[in-house]
Amino acid sequence: MSVIHSQEFGIEDHNCPRQRRWLFVEFSMLFVVVPLAVAIWLPPTRMFTALALFMVLGLMLLLRTPGFSWRIMFQGWSRMGFWPLIGSVAGIALAVAVASYVILSRNAPDRLFAMLIYRPDVMLMIAVFYPLVSALPQELIFRVLFFRRYKPVIPSGAAAIWLNAALFSLAHLMYWSWIVAVMTFIGGLIFAWAYKTRESLPLAIILHSVAGVVLFAFGMGVYFYSGAVVRPF
Repeated sequence: MSVIHSQEFGIEDHNCPRQRRWLFVEFSMLFVVVPLAVAIWLPPTRMFTALALFMVLGLMLLLRTPGFSWRIMFQGWSRMGFWPLIGSVAGIALAVAVASYVILSRNAPDRLFAMLIYRPDVMLMIAVFYPLVSALPQELIFRVLFFRRYKPVIPSGAAAIWLNAALFSLAHLMYWSWIVAVMTFIGGLIFAWAYKTRESLPLAIILHSVAGVVLFAFGMGVYFYSGAVVRPF
């Protein structure tokens, strides 16, 4: 493994105690305090504005992260292999499809395939733009920023992946849905594994994109819609 490649994935980060304390405060604010504040106090109509600002803030921090390079966007392609990639894509697509079908059949059968049937134009836009405006920035923040910038203050190994998935789920608390919480936690585990274990941001982006498009195609957007948010208090 080259030195550049290792640095890109945050393997050679060193911080003094003062920097570590500041990083911990920054980490806690970004990944814990802000999602909780948005979920508890922000009006549902302003959630997507807050999400956009969160993305911008995260990308600004990423650009200020020592050693970060946009070359990471292209790392990992050669190690994926064509058939393993196809298998991973097919696997997550099938898993999301089955889960979506079961959930909607039991809880909201009228929403099953509603997007495909009634708004195919919107579904096409989602398929085209979701990877760029949702999956890509989320992976940059929740995978690259998380594992790269905050490596000194997060656990190592599998514990980091589990923590990443938990905080990814917490970021979706604003929907106040146990279905969203569970699905984003499982998704977070898969995307974090793709990025950290397989050392491939492209794989994480692809899997995230496929999962998101399949969710909306089956009608699961009903759970990811701010207009349907009902707080339990």
